[in-house]
Amino acid sequence: MRALRWLRLRGRLRRITLLVLDVDGVLTDGGLWFDADGRLTKRFDVRDGLGIRLLQQAGLEIAFLSGGQGGASESRARQLGVRHCLVGIRDKPTALGKLQQALNVTTAETAFVGDDLNDLAVRAQVGLLLAPADACRPVRWQADAVLNRPGGQGAIRELAERILQAREGWGTLASNGWRDRND
Repeated sequence: MRALRWLRLRGRLRRITLLVLDVDGVLTDGGLWFDADGRLTKRFDVRDGLGIRLLQQAGLEIAFLSGGQGGASESRARQLGVRHCLVGIRDKPTALGKLQQALNVTTAETAFVGDDLNDLAVRAQVGLLLAPADACRPVRWQADAVLNRPGGQGAIRELAERILQAREGWGTLASNGWRDRND
């Protein structure tokens, strides 16, 4: 059933020019880690990082949109060359609308990956609402598709491969490999 759903979405995946990602629960497993000094740290998956880099190489604009605080999220965005890292955002629909306007991107050209109830607020502003496998039930029910991988464990890499397959750009990469750093 899931495979059929993804096949039906190929045309919409091809149209995506802006991929917006929640951070906690999508790029991370949702856990909050604190070091010995009480500083918050987060764990990011290197496979997701490569997926983001592959999508950037294919011409997609990537943005992080999170209600959580910056720090680690901003560092990860800088490391990956993600130019739009919006953190500490309470009103995700307004922030997303401003980003779409600034980039001159339509609803149909925008995909959003979210995992929790606060992410549903952007539903009407995106052409595709996607969820990691471990998203909360209401998000999985309302999502256009659910990824097989959980947040922080390769979900975004899986999505990157699906987008590149829809654009017929995955075969060359899968055959020849990636020659740059794997962040």
